[in-house]
Amino acid sequence: MPYVNIKITKTGATAEQKAELIKGATELLQRVLNKNPATTFVIIEEVETDNWGVGGESVTARNAKAP
Repeated sequence: MPYVNIKITKTGATAEQKAELIKGATELLQRVLNKNPATTFVIIEEVETDNWGVGGESVTARNAKAP
């Protein structure tokens, strides 16, 4: 019973994009590890950019500096 947790920042991923991630992760586990899609769980967590840090600063701060 595979459990996949995908974490992304809340930057506007569409429902269609999330559905594609869920489908793709499920298909990958089936193809590579022969896991049953019916018992494969894929969770997408969206994290506020204030709560996601890279290189010692939040993504919000990094995005503010981007040209």
